[in-house]
Parts: sequence; structure tokens; C-alpha cells
Amino acid sequence: MNLRPELFLSFDGQCDAAFEFYARALGGTVGALFRWGNSPMAAEAPEGWAAKVLHGSVSFGGWTIAGADVPMCQALQGFSILLNVDAPEDATRAFDALSENATVIISLQETFWSARYGKLVDQFGVAWEINCQQEPAR
Repeated sequence: MNLRPELFLSFDGQCDAAFEFYARALGGTVGALFRWGNSPMAAEAPEGWAAKVLHGSVSFGGWTIAGADVPMCQALQGFSILLNVDAPEDATRAFDALSENATVIISLQETFWSARYGKLVDQFGVAWEINCQQEPAR
């Protein structure tokens, strides 16, 4: 069996803005964005959603996140994206970039398991954990 897990995020009308933000914050690129209004599902789109994203993606760091604007989207609970980085300065850069208009749950800091770790919920409601793979200073 060949399994290839991928991450798919659902947004309540903010997919465009979220993917542009992630591309800018994490040095990535936004892929193709397919719109509700230009799809065979156009008639099923809520009023005013023709320009919203039916399916799209953003890539950074060698991996891709897919997502869409989903009518009546509910926030995910018990879920976060863990972003592992190799150097403390990379952890700081990623955490600071994702912190724009975010709720910081755990400030970026040294822990007993890593040189830097922090957790936040970004402005789009997505939880992120930033973890530096280096051993903490002793």
C-alpha cells in the first residue's frame, strides 16, 4: 500500500488571503486556484461565492497544503500544523511571520526538547507549532 498523506485546510471565504499570507510568510508559492463560479459546481455555490476558492494549493519548504472555501466551515479542534525547522533563526523567522494578527498560545522559547518551540493560532484560525530540531543549550 502506497499512502501519501496530504494536508487540506477548509476556510470560510478566506482561502485566497490565507494562501497568499502563507506564501509570503514562509517563502512559498500559491498554486492554481479553481473558483466556485468557473466550475461545474457553480450552481451549488452560496450567493456571493463565485470568486471564492473551490480548490487550490500553496507550496513551501518542499511540501504542499491544499484547501478551499467551504460553505458553513467549522473550525478544526485538536489539530495543528507542526513546522519543523533546522535552525533557531529559522524558527524565529517563521514564528514571527505567522504571528501577524495571530493569537500566541506559547511564545517561541527554548524547551527541554528543542532549541526553539512556540505555538500560535493564525489570523485564519489555523493552529501552528514551530519546532527547531536542534538540541537545546545545556
